[in-house]
Amino acid sequence: MEKMKLPNPYQAAFASALSFSIGALVPLLSATFITDYKIRLMVIPIVATLALTTFGLVGAVLGKSPSLRSCVRVVCGGFVAMGVTFGLTKLLSSCGLQL
Repeated sequence: MEKMKLPNPYQAAFASALSFSIGALVPLLSATFITDYKIRLMVIPIVATLALTTFGLVGAVLGKSPSLRSCVRVVCGGFVAMGVTFGLTKLLSSCGLQL
């Protein structure tokens, strides 16, 4: 009987940090090239949604799982993460901390 090899937690942490950083760069880069504040507020969520959908699709293809389910999961998870980050930022700034 062959033992299964456990995944390396350092590799998993590095892959997670790398994917988070790349995912964060996409909306930031789109915001860099737009100077009008109101247009920027419309473009960033659209670009973030497209990026999350793309990452979900790539993950589904690599993991050989259903594409739609994977895309919905990644987009919803991304929206929750953005909402939590926004809420925590507002909470900290209302306490007088400058971020």
